[in-house]
Amino acid sequence: MAHHKYHHDDEEDFGPSKSELKRASKALQDLGAELVELGKERLAKVPIDEDLRDAVKDYQRFTAHEARRRQLQYIGKLMRNVDPEPIRAALDAFKGVSAVETAKMHRLENLRTQLLEDEKVLHTIAETYPGADLQQLRVLRRNALKEKEQNKPPRAYRELFRVLREIDEGATTPEEDEEVEQ
Repeated sequence: MAHHKYHHDDEEDFGPSKSELKRASKALQDLGAELVELGKERLAKVPIDEDLRDAVKDYQRFTAHEARRRQLQYIGKLMRNVDPEPIRAALDAFKGVSAVETAKMHRLENLRTQLLEDEKVLHTIAETYPGADLQQLRVLRRNALKEKEQNKPPRAYRELFRVLREIDEGATTPEEDEEVEQ
């Protein structure tokens, strides 16, 4: 058996290859590119350190193509020092692709369907969500059924889902309630 001068019989582990390192670096840079596309409110919810947050804000301020390219590389460099999983999870949640978010949406869609089929579901909603505005839900249910009957756009149907989602998140504020009633 001929031995090649680069062949090692003891199979030493030289760590990741140059290509693997480049792929990992590119993945982090791509994650950074997703961060720079976020608005201020969403960026504030992403668990990143202040240096990275400032670099992202700087990128968003820049208008010159070359400055943005260099800043994106810098963001990629900063990303090497952070755990990308919490960032990825936050971005996935924004996109609604996390399994938990998907399951929650399906549950709320089923609740809406049940409510449209039977008004007695309001009793279940009242027990599950004590702060829910049952009168508002009753009006939206009636309007959604009327829209469907008259083949109109499903405005109240969508509004019903939005209100159920807000109730589920516990995020209904008095101002939002006033907007829905109008």
